[in-house]
Amino acid sequence: MFKLITNSPEQTRALGEKTAQLIKDNLIICLEGDLGAGKTLFTQGFCAALHVKEPVTSPTFNLMNVYEGDRRIYHFDLYRLENEDDLYEIGFYEYTDVENEAVLIEWPDRFTDCMPEDYIHFQIERTAADNQREITVTLHGAKYQDLYEELKKICQF
Repeated sequence: MFKLITNSPEQTRALGEKTAQLIKDNLIICLEGDLGAGKTLFTQGFCAALHVKEPVTSPTFNLMNVYEGDRRIYHFDLYRLENEDDLYEIGFYEYTDVENEAVLIEWPDRFTDCMPEDYIHFQIERTAADNQREITVTLHGAKYQDLYEELKKICQF
């Protein structure tokens, strides 16, 4: 686990961009944080780095948005789901078992036991300063170890 501070929305977005630039095959990212913490900003930066042309928005009411860029990106918002059966209904497990694509999952804490074995977790928290965020990055599983180590090296704001 490591922590970093972003001091502006632009830096939170840049963290998403830096993360996307490290993908070699596929990647699963869990984004946790309160409403307005910066999960969508991170995702917008991530998608921009992968040359997504369409607007990137929170999938709160859609449950999942799919973006086409250098690779396909599945962006889930689990906030409105009630139970694990809902995950099956939206095909969550099929989408998280993909190659050469990326999956971003907002509100993973609603279904902690249902998350894939391997992912990188970003916990985004507001601080006392207006636009500052403290971000804790944690590796789950071993699949993304190399990417995680690279991220640790380059993510100093």
